[in-house]
Amino acid sequence: MANAHGAIIAPNQDAPDHGISFAEATRVWARVAALSFGGPAGQIAMMHRIIVEEKRWIGETRFLHALNYCTLLPGPEAQQLAIYIGWLMHKTRGGLVAGILFVLPGAIAIMALSWIYAIFGNVGAVQALFFGLKAAVLAIVLEAVLRIGRRALKNNVMIGLAAAAFLALFLFRAPFPLVILIAGVIGFVGGRAGWASFRSGNGHGKVGGKQVADADTALGEAVPAHARPSVGWSLKIATVFLLLWVVPVLGLLMLLGQGNVFTDIAIFFSKMAMVTFGGAYAVLAYV
Repeated sequence: MANAHGAIIAPNQDAPDHGISFAEATRVWARVAALSFGGPAGQIAMMHRIIVEEKRWIGETRFLHALNYCTLLPGPEAQQLAIYIGWLMHKTRGGLVAGILFVLPGAIAIMALSWIYAIFGNVGAVQALFFGLKAAVLAIVLEAVLRIGRRALKNNVMIGLAAAAFLALFLFRAPFPLVILIAGVIGFVGGRAGWASFRSGNGHGKVGGKQVADADTALGEAVPAHARPSVGWSLKIATVFLLLWVVPVLGLLMLLGQGNVFTDIAIFFSKMAMVTFGGAYAVLAYV
């Protein structure tokens, strides 16, 4: 079914018409979480390999578009991408399961290592164990960067923009929002001018491995009905989550006052959530 603008909209049904059950999706997200080593680059590469290439839930174009948007948001882009895909497939419960399972293995590992450190006070054996994994983790990260870069940067202009952005960020310490703004303006001007390098979809051509078109996936090219919310619904959700964020912080300030460790933690991470655009690596730099 198509709307007035020609976009395809999937029927609004309680059961997903893509044929992927919620139980199957839960098992897949648990697998993604268990195998996602190597930081955001490795996590994104693992999601792409399982969700796009193996399971064919969504296609290359939809995955990269979602990744681009998540990278612009504050916070860890890999988890945001998992939440979005989970929500896209199974609405709110899908997003919750994908997001929770995505961080659960890391949370358990951190708790276990903290418990060992607190009890024994010496984590030499654990450090030696992880030292042996550094090379493998580095290889995963490099492979992920090359995989995503080859798929997204398909011409010399895009490669040049990526290189200029890298130099601006790491050599000249330019603010990330400014780099994004300039890149966006360049892309907008290039697209409006009709330059071939900036044409929509130019960065999603076939590279190396087999590309997965949106039409050949479980979700297809359709836009699920729940993925086209109204303005009223969006404002309602935004208000709910804003309250979930602000009320606890204000409560800590009122009950414990400034200078308390829990209040300081709440304020610090609230500030971090507002300024760390650019994904998990921006978060690490801020911390």
